[in-house]
Amino acid sequence: MAALPMTAFAEGEVAAAVDTGDTTWIIVATVLVMFMFMPGLALFYGGLVSHRNILSTVMHSLSAFVIVTLVWVLWGYSFAFGPGIGGLFGGFEHVGFAGVGPEAKEGLTIPHLIFAIYQGMFAAITTALISGAVAERIRFSVWVIFSIFWVSLVYAPMAYWAWGGGWLSKLGGLDFAGGTVVHILSGVSALVAALVVGKRRTYPKQPTPPHNLVFFMIGGMCLWFGWFGFNAGSALASGGLASVAVATTQVAAAAGGVLWMAMEWILRKKATLVGGVTGVIAGLVAITPAAGFVSTLSAIAIGAIASVVCYWGLNVVKAKLRYDDSLDVFGIHGIGGIWGAIATGIFSSTKVNPAGVDGLLYGNPQQVLIQAADVLVAVALAAVGTFVILKVIGLFTPLRVTEEQETSGLDLSLHGENAYNTFPALSTEAPKPIAPSPAAQGALQSIPEMKGV
Repeated sequence: MAALPMTAFAEGEVAAAVDTGDTTWIIVATVLVMFMFMPGLALFYGGLVSHRNILSTVMHSLSAFVIVTLVWVLWGYSFAFGPGIGGLFGGFEHVGFAGVGPEAKEGLTIPHLIFAIYQGMFAAITTALISGAVAERIRFSVWVIFSIFWVSLVYAPMAYWAWGGGWLSKLGGLDFAGGTVVHILSGVSALVAALVVGKRRTYPKQPTPPHNLVFFMIGGMCLWFGWFGFNAGSALASGGLASVAVATTQVAAAAGGVLWMAMEWILRKKATLVGGVTGVIAGLVAITPAAGFVSTLSAIAIGAIASVVCYWGLNVVKAKLRYDDSLDVFGIHGIGGIWGAIATGIFSSTKVNPAGVDGLLYGNPQQVLIQAADVLVAVALAAVGTFVILKVIGLFTPLRVTEEQETSGLDLSLHGENAYNTFPALSTEAPKPIAPSPAAQGALQSIPEMKGV
């Protein structure tokens, strides 16, 4: 693959085709998406699990990042953004990043190379999101194998269909930064993975409390910070459209956080940190497909409603169906992503983005039906693809750790490390009373109030 030909371009031709301002912004956006991934998602997930499993949870994010990056270069990008075969498959033209160089990508003012790397960040973080549903019981080797096949057979086809010129894009669906490609795929895949791998040994009788909510909060704020690169970077240029995406991202996140805390306050009499941060993430998930197509006021409505539907998903749907999605990936990304995709068809406006289409509120109800079709395709691909991949892997190796490994914790049993080496050994014995020394006893007896002690 290293010997595959790369197109050579004269320096003058590159300078004429590439806009340095746009390129600078996309480089920054790429780094922002990496930051929301590592350390953002790693801390966000790591803080929610037991202290015995934080390292294994972080390892899921780290391994997905490095593995998917290489898969993306070797074949994933070509499958997702190649010239295409019949609108179904991107093809092999860009295998090994062949033809992906410093020249401007067709139709854009940024180098093809930075576009490809930027899109690789999306592929990696989408894969890593799934790990939250099977945290604390999936075998690390299974996760590694699953990551390779999932990004190749589920993510790459959907990215091509929606973004790479495939058949879904020709239907007219709107997905600015990944409502279907990122959030619905990861959320539905997470639910299927949780069902196939099975529940944790103690679930639901002994729920695992989060071991470090400060880590969770820091991770959540890293996600919020990096999300500007995720959404505004999807404008693929600096300027007005990127500014719209920054504004809609910010207000949708704020609306989601405010409404979630308000619901907790009304229903449970206490607003929590976990709830506030979760509401913010719900708002961010929902605005992702709509970020460059809706106004700031519409973004507030999208974020607020996302908080309501995700709260319902976590506290009603999960409770009734009793599935063990460890970190509520489906409840936030699956349900929030579905709402965001449909909301894009409701609130989109050509006054915001002339390259888009008007939605239901602007006289085009058909767009909601197109968005619903995109949702159904993403749900079906994620569900079937994830089920088949895990079942095939399961033919060759167990999907989950042993009961002994799960009890002792995956950090030590799978990785030979402990995140914390300062915890004293736990004991079930009652502490023994310590008798005071004769001198201390005498001193106590000399105080009138202490007579008889």
